[in-house]
Amino acid sequence: MKFYLHTIMLFAAIAMFGGCSEVQTAQAETSTVSASVTPPKEWTKWLSGLQKEMRDRGISQKTLDEAYKGKNYYHPAPKVVQYDKKQTEFVLTTCAYVNRLVNKERVKEARKQYKIVQSKYANVEKEYNVPLNYMVAFWGVETNFGQNKGKHNLIDSLTNLSYKNRRADFFKNELYNVLKIMEKHKLKGEKMRGSWAGAMGHFQFMPSTYQHYAVDFDGDKVPDIWNSFADALASAENYLTQLGWKKDEPWGMRIQLPWDFEYKEVGRKNYKTVAEWKSLGVKTFAGNSLPYADDLKAAVMLPDGRKGPAYLVTSNFNRIMIWNHSDNYALAVATLADYVAHPDKKWTPLEASQQYTMNSEEILQIQQFYNRYFGKKIKEDGRLGSQTRAAVKALQKSAKLPQDGYPDYRLLQKVQNYNSKTGLAKVIPAKNPRKK
Repeated sequence: MKFYLHTIMLFAAIAMFGGCSEVQTAQAETSTVSASVTPPKEWTKWLSGLQKEMRDRGISQKTLDEAYKGKNYYHPAPKVVQYDKKQTEFVLTTCAYVNRLVNKERVKEARKQYKIVQSKYANVEKEYNVPLNYMVAFWGVETNFGQNKGKHNLIDSLTNLSYKNRRADFFKNELYNVLKIMEKHKLKGEKMRGSWAGAMGHFQFMPSTYQHYAVDFDGDKVPDIWNSFADALASAENYLTQLGWKKDEPWGMRIQLPWDFEYKEVGRKNYKTVAEWKSLGVKTFAGNSLPYADDLKAAVMLPDGRKGPAYLVTSNFNRIMIWNHSDNYALAVATLADYVAHPDKKWTPLEASQQYTMNSEEILQIQQFYNRYFGKKIKEDGRLGSQTRAAVKALQKSAKLPQDGYPDYRLLQKVQNYNSKTGLAKVIPAKNPRKK
C-alpha cells in the first residue's frame, strides 16, 4: 500500500509534471457532470453499492449527501482513468526529467520563496527539524510554489477511479479518506479539490497521508493544507520527520566513478561507508575526495545507467523516495534543495545522457523474459522500477554485461535473440535497433 500511495503522489503530481507538478495535463479541468448524460443502470447500481460501503465504514448519510448532492458523477469516458494509465516518469531519462523540473527560472523562484519562508516559518523548522531548503524544493516540484494545487473535484475523480479500474481498491480507500476528512472537519464538498488522482494542497498530500500526518499549526482546529501555508508546511515537515529524516545528514551528491569501477556494487540498498567508497576510487564530480564523514553510510546510484550521471546517496535520499517512489523525482527535489541552500551556485543543466533509453514495450520484454528465464514473478508493467532494475542486474550478470541495472540495446538484443543452447552469454553484435 505504501508503494502505491507514493506512486500516486508521483503521478498525481506528474500530471502536473512533477507534482511532481508542472505538467498537469488535468490542471484546469473540473469534472462536472452534464445533466444530459444519463448513466447506465450498471453505474447507478454500482454507485449505490459504493455509498452503502462508505456508510458501513462509518461515513454518515449527511456527509454522503454533501459529497454527492444528487450528482452521479458519471462520465462515458472519464479522463482521470486515462491519466492513470500514463507513466511519464518511467519514460524520461533522469537528465531530461531533472532539467525540466529544475530549470533556471525555477531555481530563481525557489531562492526567492526560500527567503520568505525562512523569515516567516523558522518556527516550523525548529519544531520538526527538516531544513527549509528541502521543503521549498518539495513545494516547487509538487505545485510550483502553490500555483498548481489542482482543480479537480476529488469526489468526482476518485469515484470514477474506483470504478472498474486497475487500482480500484486503492482509489476507493482514498475516496473514503476524503469523505472522512469532510466529516471530521465539517468541510464542504467543494473544498475537496486537488489533482486528478486525489493529491491535495501545497504539498500534494493524498487523503490517507493527510489523515496520518496533517497538522493544525495555525491553531484554527482544521489542518488546512489548501489555504494555510503554515499548516501545509508543518504537515509536510511532520511527514518527513515521521519517515525518519535525519536533520544533520546530507542527501548525497553527484560523484565520479573510476574507470575500473565494479558496477555490481551499484544499488540504492547497497550501503557502504564513505571510507569504503573512497577506497574503491569514488570521488566528487569535480574529482576531489568525498567530503563526508568516513563512517557515514551511503550507496552509489546510476539512474540512467553507467553512461549517465552517478550519485552517492544516503538514507535521507530514501526518505524523499518514500514521499514519491521515483529516482527522478527524488533527484529533482534534492538538486533543487541544493541550489536553494547555496545561493551563489550557478544553475547548470545536467548534460544529456548517452545511454539508450528504453520505452515501456522494451522494458516489458525484459520483464517477461526475466520471469521465464529465472522462473520468477516480478510485475510485468513496462516500468523501470527498483524491482526491474534488480532483475536487469541479474540478467546482465548471466549475459556477462556490466551490472549497472539499466537495460540497454545490448541486453535487449540478447533477450530478443535468446537461444537455450547458446544462452545469454553468447556474443551478439551490439546494434542500436532504432538506428537504420
